[in-house]
Amino acid sequence: MPMAEPDPTTAAFFDVDNTMMRGASIYHFARGLASRGLFTSRDLLKFALGQAVFRVRGNENPDHIAQARETALAFVAGSRVEEIVRLGEEIFDEAMADRIWPGTRALAQSHLDAGQRVWLVTATPVELARVIAQRLGLTGALGTVSETKDGVYTGRLVGDLLHGPAKAEAVRALARMEGLDLSRCHAYSDSANDLPLLSLVGHATAINPDAELRYYAKERNWDIMDFRTGRRATMIALPIAASAGAIAGGVAAAIALRRHYRG
Repeated sequence: MPMAEPDPTTAAFFDVDNTMMRGASIYHFARGLASRGLFTSRDLLKFALGQAVFRVRGNENPDHIAQARETALAFVAGSRVEEIVRLGEEIFDEAMADRIWPGTRALAQSHLDAGQRVWLVTATPVELARVIAQRLGLTGALGTVSETKDGVYTGRLVGDLLHGPAKAEAVRALARMEGLDLSRCHAYSDSANDLPLLSLVGHATAINPDAELRYYAKERNWDIMDFRTGRRATMIALPIAASAGAIAGGVAAAIALRRHYRG
């Protein structure tokens, strides 16, 4: 089968957690760190319970959000970037590869086969997001950017978590850099938190949607695909409240992407 001609103005954007992968990538990463003695089982349990509370209650308490953010940053504070990338590669192969939804992976491949670029857009740390993208043969990833100094994580973020409106801001920045026509682009997500991103592109699809996103998708005549085979998938995710800081998260992701290109 001949390769399709590159389509330079069209791209597809995929959320990761519960869209491309069952569960939350950062949780699987934390489990991998815990198994190596780099993250305590007690902290892992607190992290998992906190995420479960978010899902069951359906709210985003600012105190819980701040705690979740600090816990996530504690994963990498004091670690070297190259070591986290190496661990990310190992843990993906051990614990994440078999959690990729085949249906979503096939959708991503169909865009690649059509000569389009495919990006992951996620609140997951950008280094881990890039590992996932590389393992799946995708173009690249936009993710949450952690501050580093001399190749070591400081335990602080650059901007805010790449979540909600920040994802849309990051994709806008990428579109400007890449010359994309957003009206021709596609976006895929499971969560109503990503409505700003889904509304930004010309073609939106709800994948394994939560109840709120399913409602909006039906109202807007968006495609809906569910790969959970008749049962509710394990929903371990990290909802983070959208705030003014979300824009900073999107800008930080764009800056990180620019540095990545220059490097």
